[in-house]
Amino acid sequence: MLLRLAAERATGALLRDRGTLYLVDGQVVHAESPAAPGIDVLLSAAGRLPTDGWTEALREAGALGRVGRYLVDSGRLSGGELEICHLGALYDAAFFALAPGSGLSRFRYGVAHWIGPVRPVPAGAVERETLRRRALLDRLWAHPETDTAPVIRTDRPAGGRAAPRQRAVLDLADGVRTPGDIARALGRPAFHTLIDVRRLAAAGLVETPATAAPPVPPPELARVLEMSADPDVALLRRLRDALEATL
Repeated sequence: MLLRLAAERATGALLRDRGTLYLVDGQVVHAESPAAPGIDVLLSAAGRLPTDGWTEALREAGALGRVGRYLVDSGRLSGGELEICHLGALYDAAFFALAPGSGLSRFRYGVAHWIGPVRPVPAGAVERETLRRRALLDRLWAHPETDTAPVIRTDRPAGGRAAPRQRAVLDLADGVRTPGDIARALGRPAFHTLIDVRRLAAAGLVETPATAAPPVPPPELARVLEMSADPDVALLRRLRDALEATL
C-alpha cells in the first residue's frame, strides 16, 4: 500500500496498528510509533534540546505545522542537526509501523504532521531500510519474541562479553521493562536497543522468551488427521461418503 500511495503521489497519513507514516506528494516526511521514542526524546537525551525548548516550539508553531522550521529559525538547532535526528526517528518509527502483522492499513488523505517539512524520504528507501533492519535482527538472533517481551537478565556474568552500551541495557533489565521501555529510558532509538537485546540474548546474558506450544487440535480434527497423512485426502473421503449416503 505504501508503494501504491507513492506512485499516486498521495498526501496524508498511513495508519497502522503499530505506527503512522505521513506522506507528502508520495514521499515519507515523518513517522511515529508507540514502540519508538519520538524525536523530542532523542533530541533531549542527546542534550541538543531542553524540554522547554520543545514545548515552546510546539506552542509557537505546532498549529502552523512548522515546528521543525521554528527550531532552526529560533537557533535552537542547526538545519543539519534537525535533519539527522529527524531521519533517525523516521526510520526508527517506520520499522515498527511497517512490521508484518501490524493490522489493517488505512490512509487518511490530506492529514499533515505538526513537525512540518524537514527532509522527505522516498517510500522505496523506507521500505528497503525496513527490510534490511529486519534481516539484520534475524542474523543476530532469530527470535523476534525478544523484541516485545520484558527483558530478564540471566545468572551468567557479563564479563567482557557486553559492550558499554549493552551494559546500560542490562542495568535496566528488571524483568518488567520491554526493549521499547529501555529505549525511552536511555533516550536511544528503539531499533538500536533491539540490536543490543538480541546480541545479549545470543550471548546468554538475557533470557529468550519461550515460544508458545502449538495448540492441541480438537478430538474431531485429531481423528481426521489420524485417518491419513494428507488431511485433505481424508476430508475428501468423508465428504464423498456423506454425499453417497444421501443418494
